[in-house]
Amino acid sequence: MTGLMNPQAAVQPLEQSPGYWQSVLNRLLQDKVALGAGSVILVLFLMALLGPYIVPADPYQSSILGRLKPMGSPGFPLGSDELGRDMLSRLIVGARLSLLMGLMPVMFAFIIGTGIGLLAGYAGGWTNSAIMRTIDVFYAFPSVLLAIALSGALGAGIVNSLISLTIVFIPPIARVAESVTTQVRMRDYVESARATGANAFTIVRVHVLGNVLGPIFVYATSLIAVSMILASGLSFLGLGVKPPEPEWGLMLNTLRTAIYTQPWVAALPGAMIFITSIAFNMLSDGLRAAMDNKR
Repeated sequence: MTGLMNPQAAVQPLEQSPGYWQSVLNRLLQDKVALGAGSVILVLFLMALLGPYIVPADPYQSSILGRLKPMGSPGFPLGSDELGRDMLSRLIVGARLSLLMGLMPVMFAFIIGTGIGLLAGYAGGWTNSAIMRTIDVFYAFPSVLLAIALSGALGAGIVNSLISLTIVFIPPIARVAESVTTQVRMRDYVESARATGANAFTIVRVHVLGNVLGPIFVYATSLIAVSMILASGLSFLGLGVKPPEPEWGLMLNTLRTAIYTQPWVAALPGAMIFITSIAFNMLSDGLRAAMDNKR
């Protein structure tokens, strides 16, 4: 019959088609905006890793005679800060703490929030209600105020800031994880695995986890920019990184008095925060588009 296809021909395209993650990578490589954002982030990571070895001057060395030098001054390509320290060196070395404060809270919140969301979404019933109603309590406070309140209660410092920001990001990630897990646990393949007698741990590990991690990860990447801005805000308020450590938010705070004398130099840490946040947002949008199965 002419209406029937050759079984070998029907299987052939499926065998030659790339896997899901390969197709995601292919779509991501075709997104010029995402590639540009990824290149910026790669440069920032290289700055964070190699910063102490490539800086032109000691970022901690102060000089009263070299205070607030304008951009382009001899020995100070990007000027100097209020204590005469080289801005270029401090911006490069500051990438390490700034990226750390942006990435680590989201990573910890991703692990904890995903676990909470998986438990609530798969268990359902009263377990889901108890967990999610507790999570909803955190939504009564804006994230900025919650981060400030927690940091103020714990005290200033890098570790306390990381703890505060992690607590802030756990509820939204847990909510996303619960939502996608609730959808996946009703799928036919999960019901089939349950009918065969597989225990809950096996079902979650084999059938649920792989299908929910993608959307949760994409959402978590969108929080990195928010985390960097909140961490910088805490440092600006004196609740984050302590002097003399170079961190963009703290540098913005210490240079605020120089805004009228050297505005371009004072704006450099803010520009770094802005560029980094935009790059992570663009990369997150590219990942979301690349992982869209409808494309």
